[in-house]
Parts: sequence; C-alpha cells; structure tokens
Amino acid sequence: MKHLFLKFFLLALCGMLLTVNSFAQVKEKEKPKPVTRILFVFDASQSMLGLWQSDRKITIANKLMAEILDSLVDVPDLQLGLRVFGHQKTFPPQDCNDSKLEIPIGYFNIEKIKNKLKTVNPKGTTPIAASLEAAGGDFPPCDNCRNIIILITDGIEECSGDPCAVSLALQKNGIALKPFIIGIGKSFKDAFDCVGTYFDATTEKDFSNALKVVISQALNSTTAQVNLMDAYGKSTETNVGMTFYDNFSGLIKYDFVHTINNMGLPDTLILDPLLAYNIVVHTIPPVHKDSVAITPGKHTTIAIDAPQGSLELKVGGNYPSVKNLSCIVRQAGKMQTLNVQSFNDKTKYIIGKYDLEVLSLPRMQVKDVEIRQSYNTTVEIPMPGIAVIQPSMRGYGAIYLEDKNKLTMIYTLNESGEQETLYMLPGNYRVIFRSKGSTRSLYTVEKSFKIESGATTHVNFY
Repeated sequence: MKHLFLKFFLLALCGMLLTVNSFAQVKEKEKPKPVTRILFVFDASQSMLGLWQSDRKITIANKLMAEILDSLVDVPDLQLGLRVFGHQKTFPPQDCNDSKLEIPIGYFNIEKIKNKLKTVNPKGTTPIAASLEAAGGDFPPCDNCRNIIILITDGIEECSGDPCAVSLALQKNGIALKPFIIGIGKSFKDAFDCVGTYFDATTEKDFSNALKVVISQALNSTTAQVNLMDAYGKSTETNVGMTFYDNFSGLIKYDFVHTINNMGLPDTLILDPLLAYNIVVHTIPPVHKDSVAITPGKHTTIAIDAPQGSLELKVGGNYPSVKNLSCIVRQAGKMQTLNVQSFNDKTKYIIGKYDLEVLSLPRMQVKDVEIRQSYNTTVEIPMPGIAVIQPSMRGYGAIYLEDKNKLTMIYTLNESGEQETLYMLPGNYRVIFRSKGSTRSLYTVEKSFKIESGATTHVNFY
C-alpha cells in the first residue's frame, strides 16, 4: 500500500513540475515583421532609346536594374513586381493607356523581372499619372505589408494627367507609401517633388547610387525611442499606451505600450523611416506630438512631455458596500469627461487641476483638485448610510435633499411600489409621494429623514 501511495505521489509531483516548466517556457511573441512589396514602374517610352553616356538609356537602365535586383536575392519578407509603360503602342499616335503590369507582385520574381526588361522595346508615350493610378490596384490586399512604388523615368507626364494628385490619393487611402522617383538623364525635380521622394540621376553613376539608396531606404527600418518627460525634464514616465499615426493619411501604423528596459532607458522601437508620424500618448488626458520625422539609418530620440501624478479615491472607513461607486473626472473648468474612476482605485493623470463629480446620492462636486508630479493626491468622501424606502403601494414620488430651507430632487422612486435600498451621503432628506389611486394632490405624503454614516434608516410612508 505504501509503495502504491508513493507511486501516485511521484506521478503527481512530476505532473506539477511539467506544468510549472511549461509555464516557464512560455515566451512573449514578437509581432511578425511586415512584408515589403516593391513595385517598379518602369518607363519604356520612345525617349528611352536615346543615347546617354556609354549606351542607350534603356540598356543602361536594364543593366543597373539587374545588378540591384541580384543584390535582393537573399532578402527575406520581400515581394517584387514590375509595371511598364510606353512599350506596347508606337508614338505617334499617342496612346495614354499604354501601361501594363508585366510581373504581378510576389516572391521569387527577380529573374522574371530581369528577363522581362530584356525584352522591353521602347516605342510609346509617357502616361505617368495613369500608370501610378493603375499601380494602386497592383497590390493585393494585405494586413501586414508595406507597399512601395519606385518610378524610373527619363521624362515627365505627357498625357495631361496629374501624377501629384494620384500619388496623394494613393498615400491618403493607405494603398502605398510615398513613392520614390529616379529621373534619368536630367533633373525633373520641380515636376516630381510633389509626387514623392525624388532622386536625380544625371549620370550612370548617379543612377546606380540612387537605386542603392532607394532600395536601402525601402528595406531598412530605423530605430527610435520615445522619452516621456516628467515635470523635471527627465524621461521617467512609462507604462502607457502610444499610437503612431501616418502624418499624411491619418492611418494607424503602430501601437506600443511604453517600456523602460533593464538599463533604465526607454525601449528601442523599430519604425518605418519612410513616414512622418503623429504620436498620441494615451495618458489622461492624452498628449500629442505631430509631424515627427525619422531619419533613415539614424537612431531618433523623440521627447514628449507627459508629467503625471496619481489620484486616489477613498470612502471614509473603506466602507465595502460602495465598491461600485465611481467619479467623473474633468479638467478644471471644462465639461468634457476625461475618465470615470472607481473609488478605492488609484489612477494616473497629467499634472494640473481637475474637477470631480462623485456619482453618489446626492452627487458631490469637488473642484480644483491638484495633481502633482509623482505625488498621490487622495480625495475622501464621507462614509454613506443606507436608506430603505418602503412605499407600500404604487405611486409617484422622489427623494429631495433638504438644505437651508431648499429642496433639490436627487432620485425618482420606482412607480411599482417595491422596496428600494439606496446608499446615500450623510444629510437631511425628504420623500414626497402620492399613490396611483389618489385623485387629489391633497393626498400627497411628505416624510423627512436623516442619513448618518454607516447607519441604516427605514423610511415608511404610511
């Protein structure tokens, strides 16, 4: 029997150890890295047959494109596609619909794109706006993707379209990030600054360098940290939510809970450097910092003032029956509700003055409560009492606060005539009631009563 008991004990102990070990091995999962999808929009209009330094523009562009594509073979989480314009119809006559998605966006497309570029024969016009607009539909729906357009051209719009307006629409609708444009042969900066990030490629070397820079910026995220500053100019505030919005489109890009790491420093964030951000720190009230630019390849420190103290609400005597009592918190002198805080809770607020409205019977106002840096401000209300209201019959009535010969209605009684139990602040009250069966106001009943902290008062009408 002893051996059997020992056997069961050992089995149970092993089970407990396995359970503890399984919990110990649980690790927090990082969010998956986004897939970067690059669509090359390539100019194959008639002018690309022109000579440029060592060869024709189209030949040089194909050669340098092949080199940059070969460098992307081992890049993870990368999809590529190719749209070409000006290569299907000869000019003249002008065909402003001459734009085609030659290689749909996907994985393992490098050789396909290189081979397609070798067969492209420049012959048509330059419908840049139409090509950009069509490119917006080239990205299949994806919840975790960065969509990037790289436009390579040796000319400007020739079809009366508006590339700037199309680009703005793509960004505003969250379809693609701000495009990159590489202008071959001469500067088109004035024409393309409003479209996206423009790079001059007046020489072959410039074109090669521009391609490398664009690809580097498109692929590489950049580190940043958010310093939440206290009232003394130190980055001590933490453990609060932050949302990063695209400054241009207004779309949510990142959500974080601010953290200070083991070194006592704000944690490092990985951000897309192709965007400017509007940052909202979800303190009470929230604080904002707009138009925050991230420099590619450089660690960016973002300082945001978020000085906080705490507010603790208490009931005298810690009376347990009012655990659901709450309080509306507003900034002093303002009507907007910032928070509804429960009693016996402690909550952080940005330093300043606040007005409180305690949702008690009757409601209680506390004005100009000051919240100070790293200080806990306590507001305590008197312990309530209990009023047991016993109408004994159906009817119409209410409870009023008596204060210096003035009555203020604070509660409407249930018409069913059922008994009600109310938690009320200490004070003098009056109930005024008329039964449903009474046809004259003269039959109104008045009853005064007093509520004391921690005591129960029974109010009988008859």
